[in-house]
Amino acid sequence: MVTELAPGLIHHPGFLDPVARARLAAEVAAVLASAPPFIPCMPRTGKPFSVRMSNAGPLGWVSDRSGYRYQPTYPETGEPWPAIPPTALAAWDALAAFPAPPEACLINLYAPDSRMGLHQDRDEADLSAPVVSLSLGTAALFRYGGLRRSDPTRSVWLHPGDALVIGGASRLIHHGVDRLYPEHDLLAENPLPGFLPDGGRCNLTLRRVRAPAA
Repeated sequence: MVTELAPGLIHHPGFLDPVARARLAAEVAAVLASAPPFIPCMPRTGKPFSVRMSNAGPLGWVSDRSGYRYQPTYPETGEPWPAIPPTALAAWDALAAFPAPPEACLINLYAPDSRMGLHQDRDEADLSAPVVSLSLGTAALFRYGGLRRSDPTRSVWLHPGDALVIGGASRLIHHGVDRLYPEHDLLAENPLPGFLPDGGRCNLTLRRVRAPAA
């Protein structure tokens, strides 16, 4: 059942059925074969993230000692990012209610012990567009709060095939991933053998980034 967790924060459990999940996994594997996962690091300190990542689309999100940014090329080769997977684009069309396609698709790969601290998705030029998130692999405990980091937080489990829309009044909420749940997730599967360890998770986030041309 579709649930509004907060104004503009919409959870779509099981949005991708098993066939769609398998199709998306194959499309993501093709992206990763062209733009292999890399480990981003924190600006200034160089501390590595606990997740590996890649990107698809005209722009990709990168974090290194120089800062957070979107750029049109894979950082290790200078080649353009691969195209966004068609199944992910179809999810955007169905869920985003926005008149332009996404320009970036972040692909985050979580090992069973990976985490993602509370953060805001605020590097995009056009914040009127939502972020659309798709989950593959093991379930994750997703934590979300408010516009201030100190605001109270709540949590919801995201299972494989779930979609989450972060938009409207919730577009700039703080959110993160506290833990994965490989031991008890009956829906768990490894969608990306060779790229993702058993018990891991793949998360795609689709973002518009720039305002559409008039």
